[in-house]
Amino acid sequence: MKHLGIEVPVKHVPELDPGFLPLGKFRTAFLAGASQPLDIAVERSGGEVAVYRTFIHGTPEMAIADAYYVDRMVKMLLWTMGGFKVYLSGDEGVYRAIRDAYRPGGQRAFDAAFMSDVYERPFEVVLCDAIPAERSAPKAVGRHLEGCRIGFDAGGSDRKVSAVIDGQPVFSEEVVWFPKTNSDPDYHYEGIVSALKSAAAHMPRVDAVGVSSAGIYIGNRTMVASLFLQVPRSDFDAKVKDIYIRAIRDTFGDVPYVVANDGDVSALAGAMSLEENNILGIAMGTSEAVGYVDANGNITGWLNELAFAPVDVSPAAMMDEWSEDIGCGVKYFSQDAVIKLAPAAGIHLDESLSPAEKLKAVQKLMEQPGSPAEAIFRSIGVYLGHSLALYHHFYGFRHVLLLGRVMSGRGGDIVLDTCKKVLADEYPEIADKIAPTLPDEKARRVGQSVAAASLPELRA
Repeated sequence: MKHLGIEVPVKHVPELDPGFLPLGKFRTAFLAGASQPLDIAVERSGGEVAVYRTFIHGTPEMAIADAYYVDRMVKMLLWTMGGFKVYLSGDEGVYRAIRDAYRPGGQRAFDAAFMSDVYERPFEVVLCDAIPAERSAPKAVGRHLEGCRIGFDAGGSDRKVSAVIDGQPVFSEEVVWFPKTNSDPDYHYEGIVSALKSAAAHMPRVDAVGVSSAGIYIGNRTMVASLFLQVPRSDFDAKVKDIYIRAIRDTFGDVPYVVANDGDVSALAGAMSLEENNILGIAMGTSEAVGYVDANGNITGWLNELAFAPVDVSPAAMMDEWSEDIGCGVKYFSQDAVIKLAPAAGIHLDESLSPAEKLKAVQKLMEQPGSPAEAIFRSIGVYLGHSLALYHHFYGFRHVLLLGRVMSGRGGDIVLDTCKKVLADEYPEIADKIAPTLPDEKARRVGQSVAAASLPELRA
């Protein structure tokens, strides 16, 4: 395969998406002929800085490829690590291309506005002689098991809740809801409270509440979340930013609570399940939720929003409706991927069904061996094998725990098996360093809500 003059060798392509061109493979091929140093840094809250050193070609004939490559790396860094300020050193032409892309009206205006909202700071791209030094502050989180706890996991298609007593789940419930299409914040609030009360009914008391929710949360407040996509901005500021805080306090009074991104909780679930650290957790459901627990068992403070991080450089890659960029993880590792691939597998899905119902319909077909639906999950497995190699370049993880609705049932087994084959054949240099794992079936569906229950520390 060839892209922007770069020949990219790929042995494994998804049978239902033969145009897929892995970003990691493109990166390797691009760097084979690049020798001009270029440094990138992204700054996030608390003065933390992530640094990435790379190379470009630096020649007029490769200017477009250079700008494209750096655009993909900057985007990868922003959605992996987060930041409101990008520093570039090494090439003024590339700097101008990135600066213009992140201006209002530019190709990456969504990304700039999103980061500005998250960090409540204006977004900047600056040219400098030397980028700042790397600074980070990982912190311990969760694994508190004593007492009577509630863990609530809010997804885009269903909400899960668990009642946990001294580390043992005594009740778990999963309820379908439609937060992404509902503009009334009271709908969301009432759903949260209903789940909390349902779990509380199975315990003698409630000592603490932990929440795992799609979106970005700072100080337990909702900064940005697709769950509340249809809520008007005025209602978002008034009723959504503190929606979990209000729901917990209104229901249980002054109990300890923690609200965390569902990706971080998926990583915590993996660390607790495997009794290991250095874990990337990936929950494939309504979107792609990702979190990371480092080698010391800490959360890094990175954004880990890989739903918006690029994995496919094919010009024909599917567009994400929210960011209006193409080739991003949400269309490869979520129910959207299953729905996207279904027509190519010869499967017609009733358009009156919700996305969650469409996924269930495909998974129902998987009950029959030899079903055409198997090709969907093999294709996702190819996506995953290539993308885990890319993710490993940025994270250096040892274990990968695969969670979420897409990984339920026989389809999840096919995804995992195919992924391992791609890693072994295409990436032998790292295949033995990556251990993708599926939890048992119950943990696949409700593991995050149980892990969420361990988030708050009880007061002395």
